[in-house]
Amino acid sequence: MRHVTWWAAAAALAVVGCTSPGPGDKTERLSKLPPVPSPADNPTTPDKVALGAKLWVDPRLSGSGKMACTTCHVREKGWTDGQVLSRRDNGDMNTRHTPTMYNVGYSQSFYWDGRAPTLEAQVLAAWRVQISADPAKATERIAAVPAYVAEFQKVFGTPPTPDAVVKALAAYLRTKVSGLSPWDRHEMGQPGAVSADARAGFELFMGKARCAVCHTPPVYSDFKFHNIGLEAGKPKPDPGRQAVTKKPEDASAFKTPTLRSVAISGPYFHDGSRATLEEAVRYMASGGGADPNKSPLLVDTKLNDTEIRQLVAFLRSLTSDEPYTAPRLP
Repeated sequence: MRHVTWWAAAAALAVVGCTSPGPGDKTERLSKLPPVPSPADNPTTPDKVALGAKLWVDPRLSGSGKMACTTCHVREKGWTDGQVLSRRDNGDMNTRHTPTMYNVGYSQSFYWDGRAPTLEAQVLAAWRVQISADPAKATERIAAVPAYVAEFQKVFGTPPTPDAVVKALAAYLRTKVSGLSPWDRHEMGQPGAVSADARAGFELFMGKARCAVCHTPPVYSDFKFHNIGLEAGKPKPDPGRQAVTKKPEDASAFKTPTLRSVAISGPYFHDGSRATLEEAVRYMASGGGADPNKSPLLVDTKLNDTEIRQLVAFLRSLTSDEPYTAPRLP
């Protein structure tokens, strides 16, 4: 395979690892995924994750006091919002589709164009832009809540600070692992975990359909940037990765999303232009749009309707079912 990454090596070393359970996740779950790494200056701990879980759903972090991180990232929608484009706290519209938060802890750059170098940097940017907050003022509101003060003191040894808020949220996001799906159970040997169509779809995924060239198991992403032709013919094409690197070859290239739990995270692609999973699969299987900068990895694989159905069945089998209960706010 052309794009073998460290994901495959990690999976070979730890075929069954443990995901970090988040608040509301009552059970420690087995996973095909390797442990999520955390930076030295922000190690993941249960208390930090529990604090981040509360901040995640707290509208007091936003400029208006009405919008929370979870407004745009909902568990039932694969930690997206189900919208083509979402609205920011200040009323402005976003120009790109809300990405899933599943498996972000494995990435090494963030946003569709990779402009944030760390998850902490992405959290801070979203805090300022998406929920339109002044972090200092928002932190003052958090610091006015005695229970929060006690939690921050326990976790960080300080009162609430913007930096500590960011670190708690990032730690929480590193627990958003879509790591135990019917397909994982099938690979672990559970009889009847998936359908015959899903098994046939996996063979297509790894072979004729060429999906694994960029969607590398077990995370089902290479986290690289590819132009798949979606901006072709638009009056003002989105520059994508080129806006970050300034390289012509990166024009309209966007990060490969994870396909874990993809069946519940539509609509699809950076512009939200495909409403259903089948539409997205057909687009990719046909070789994408007629963009001169389109990745040479994307070709027409000439799948028939039966093969499209089987491929979709496999992708649906990657949907995890971990429980989630929103925490109570202090």
